[in-house]
Amino acid sequence: LGVTFVSAGYRLAPQHVFPVQRDDVCDAIAAVHRVIGSYGGNPDRIFVGGHSAGGHLAALVALSTGWTAQRDLPDNVVRGALPISGTYLFGPDSGLSMRPRFLGPVKNQAEPAASPLHLVRPSAPPFFVSYGSDDFPHLRRQAADFISAMRAQGNDVTEYELANSDHLGASY
Repeated sequence: LGVTFVSAGYRLAPQHVFPVQRDDVCDAIAAVHRVIGSYGGNPDRIFVGGHSAGGHLAALVALSTGWTAQRDLPDNVVRGALPISGTYLFGPDSGLSMRPRFLGPVKNQAEPAASPLHLVRPSAPPFFVSYGSDDFPHLRRQAADFISAMRAQGNDVTEYELANSDHLGASY
């Protein structure tokens, strides 16, 4: 079918705090870019995706800048993002009932840098944003806000609501 699938992990909280998770994903993309050709894949067609925390990290990496140059990659190495039930905003208006452990201590002030909604820019790669119709209310609202912000910047975004799916059901 012309698809090569790679699954990458990242270090977890509370032992490891932001931006370690983002950096792990960036390092994984760099490694894939270097070796994917030897597995029949195309380094010019890397898409990122994930569910829940993985959806958050996929959106974050697709919108973040600067990390590609640090890893000797083309700026457009990520050709598209497929976040599923991801979090796009952290902080007071996020709707989260508590501050996630992966952000580390409050003094880190990691919320803006960890929030894909704060990184929306023109010329982002295409996004296919999905979530469950019965997903957590704050995630459905965040997805709608993220999609609106992306479209306001002229980006290509497709929205897909997974009917009769809650947060866990949206992952399969």
